[in-house]
Amino acid sequence: MTSRSAQRRHEQLRDFLRIRRARLTPGDVGILPAGRRRTPGLRREEVAMLAGVGVSWYTWLEQGRDITVSADVLDAIARALRLSEPERVHLYLLAGLNPPPTDGVPGAEVTPEVRHLLDAWGQRPAVLRDRCWNVLAFNDTAQTVFGFDGTAHNCLITFFTNPRYRAVHDVWVSAASAVVAAYRADAAHFPDDPEFRKVVNDLSVVSPEFAELWDRHEVGVPIQAVNALRHPEAGDLFFDATTLTVADHPDWHLVLYNPRPGTETGDRLEWLQHNRLAAPA
Repeated sequence: MTSRSAQRRHEQLRDFLRIRRARLTPGDVGILPAGRRRTPGLRREEVAMLAGVGVSWYTWLEQGRDITVSADVLDAIARALRLSEPERVHLYLLAGLNPPPTDGVPGAEVTPEVRHLLDAWGQRPAVLRDRCWNVLAFNDTAQTVFGFDGTAHNCLITFFTNPRYRAVHDVWVSAASAVVAAYRADAAHFPDDPEFRKVVNDLSVVSPEFAELWDRHEVGVPIQAVNALRHPEAGDLFFDATTLTVADHPDWHLVLYNPRPGTETGDRLEWLQHNRLAAPA
């Protein structure tokens, strides 16, 4: 028996496919028009031909019937109908499948708007990372707190190898397994991305703790946990770290660090900022 929610999805799928088919002309997809058309847009048999599926099967899909669909077929239909990436994701959802991860543009330049947002976080650290947790950009406070320099950084590798994190041992130990579980969950969305494998392989060589945790195959989601480190000048700093996804770059993640209430972190950040500004150029 079809549930009410599934029935609504089928109805929305029917309307979505009809409207997207109607907005295309034969010339848009390289088909020579033949004869007079009573309705605008492509015919169902033309969409089926372009997608490489049977006419009857496509007709049933467009009618909203309860039939089995695959990701490959949905992708073929998306190409035939010239769907945009958001429309392709919408098609997956209406068909009852989990949409594939949306790929960003590798090596895309960080936009001025995102850089302004990082700087606007002021005296609190803010970091932009990609889907592999490579650091793409950071504000001045993050540079001072985490000791970023001109070399490339990866948040996972930094967590396991940076002495500033390891110095606050109890907090580090309590968070380590959750950090690894979150990275494994992210990597599972991109099984063919060699960058994930490179990060794991490189870190396994230098960190037996990471290698042991990775072999557990635990999976989790990023949690809003306490992030602690020991700064060589300011001492122990404690943050609540929140990770946000950049809407128009879904493989970019903004990590905002807020001083943990009840600690002296806020005052110590102000002291660091004052010393940095007072230091001679």
